[in-house]
Amino acid sequence: MSSYNEGPHKPFNDAMEHQQNIVGTPLGKKGRLPLPIKLIGYFMVGGSVLFVLIGIILNFLN
Repeated sequence: MSSYNEGPHKPFNDAMEHQQNIVGTPLGKKGRLPLPIKLIGYFMVGGSVLFVLIGIILNFLN
C-alpha cells in the first residue's frame, strides 16, 4: 500500500507535512490562479499600460 507521503507529493520538511496533514493545505495546482482571475488581471494590467501610453502620446501632441 502506498503512503500519502511518497511520490511527487512528498513533503520536504516537517512543517510542510504538518500543513498538508493537519491544516489541510491543498497539493494541487502549486499556486496557479483560475483562468477567470488571470483574465481579469491581464485586462487590468493591459488597460493600465494602454492608458499610460495614450497619456504619454497625447502629452507630446499638445
